[in-house]
Amino acid sequence: MEFVETTQQKQERIIVPGPAGFHPPSAAQLGVALPDSGQGLMYGILEPNEEKVIEEIARTMLTSQNATIFPGPMVLWAWNQHAVEKAKAVLEIAAQIPDVLIIPMPDYRPKYPKIDPEEVINPNHPNLTIWGNKIEACIFIGVHCHYANLTLKMIRAGTNCCTSAICAEQGHEDAMLTIRDSDTAKLHRVAQIFKRVREAMKITLPANGENVRFTGTQSKVYGGKTHTNPLVFMPTAGSTAGAAAFGHKPEHMQSEG
Repeated sequence: MEFVETTQQKQERIIVPGPAGFHPPSAAQLGVALPDSGQGLMYGILEPNEEKVIEEIARTMLTSQNATIFPGPMVLWAWNQHAVEKAKAVLEIAAQIPDVLIIPMPDYRPKYPKIDPEEVINPNHPNLTIWGNKIEACIFIGVHCHYANLTLKMIRAGTNCCTSAICAEQGHEDAMLTIRDSDTAKLHRVAQIFKRVREAMKITLPANGENVRFTGTQSKVYGGKTHTNPLVFMPTAGSTAGAAAFGHKPEHMQSEG
């Protein structure tokens, strides 16, 4: 598979990486509408075939500096068996991206006056994590829609990061790339499409399966290791979901799931 972007395709973009300024207009103000089922958005333009959007997400994550997955509470914590199964699928997606980072969004409360940008991303100041880790492409998944929308706007305003949102509901118009209705079955399909795109681009994975790169903070937790195999964190019912291994459970969530 070879992807050659035409000049016309480059021009047909509304929502693009920033920095877009301190207070850029929202995607809705720019005329971007949410997709219907089976569709997606590609840089603010409706794409009737969501598979093309998934392929573009894969290409972006496979070719951008410090590509990062930001899992939110809906896949971080084992609220129910559905959350556990979705977490497994997220780890399958991560397993297809060499040198990918996983930085969780475990809690929506502000972390002022100081956060560790290698430990978490927070919707109230996401730019600090993007800047601190020099992230040029990311995927949001499992983040409640109103917090994802806030975060995506702030990232577009102040950073050059290309944002993707894999949404369980209607998608996110302020992401550069987004798909909707992402249940467990669709997440498994996303992982397979990532695999197909990666192989077509002749990008290989490490033989030992350790393709996820730890941040400095995560490396300290794991005894100085630099990489890990995401599939070793596969969750089981009654435990925190798999990606939670990369973060810490807030005190107010201790009784959940």
